[in-house]
Amino acid sequence: MLINIKLNSPCYCEFHVPIDFPGGGNAEYVSVYEDHAIRIPDSIDFTTAAAIPEVWLTAYQLLHIEGRLKAGETVLIHAGGSGVGTSAVQLVKLAGATPIVTAGSTEKIDLAKSLGAAHGFNYKEGSFSEKVLEATNGRGVDLIIDCVGGSYWEQNLAAIAIEGRWILYGLLGGNRVDGEILGKILMKRMSLIGSTLRARSKEYKTNLIGSFGETAVPHFATGELKPIIDTVFPSLNKLPDAHRLMESNANAGKIVLTVRQEDSKKEEL
Repeated sequence: MLINIKLNSPCYCEFHVPIDFPGGGNAEYVSVYEDHAIRIPDSIDFTTAAAIPEVWLTAYQLLHIEGRLKAGETVLIHAGGSGVGTSAVQLVKLAGATPIVTAGSTEKIDLAKSLGAAHGFNYKEGSFSEKVLEATNGRGVDLIIDCVGGSYWEQNLAAIAIEGRWILYGLLGGNRVDGEILGKILMKRMSLIGSTLRARSKEYKTNLIGSFGETAVPHFATGELKPIIDTVFPSLNKLPDAHRLMESNANAGKIVLTVRQEDSKKEEL
């Protein structure tokens, strides 16, 4: 079933415009599948809720669906100050595991630590793999959440534990490697898993959103989980400014554009 949603109504959703094109858009109205929408907890306003999809769904998928995260494990999260990174840190903590992050500034590392990261390493200041091994007493991490790819492969392999899982969901550092990657994968008996979300089937997204809604969303209401917003731009006219900020990589957390002023009281659908 399709439903039409006004963007100041009490739910958030994957913004698919039109419904059969799995991309995004900027509009006052969207059409979505009914089971791809999640009701906003009463304690969260619309602007805050806008920072939940799709980074929280991505982080949840990487950790719990692809990564099979278990309590007591240690997770290395690259881009720890990003939307996915700040979400992943909180989800790892909620699961009873230990997050470690890399980021490109002290401010982003401090933000990740304030959300629960046990350690944070600036990738601009030398090898992070040696620091990760030191932080884990030489054992390495059980799970790597990686949006960088090519330029990090050697350090990832050095930092991962025996039988660890490396989840690749981006290629900011390129899509090529040159070296003995296959031999090192064999030596550590590790798993390398590629993951995307936007191109997944409707049924896959329905199951993912359902699981996320049941297990994660209640923790937004209690404050255990919180979306991290760097900047809110007041209208769609500010879209170029939002893109310039994003391209500068200066933001920590999400960038949100408001379509209209929020109503003081939520309307029921």
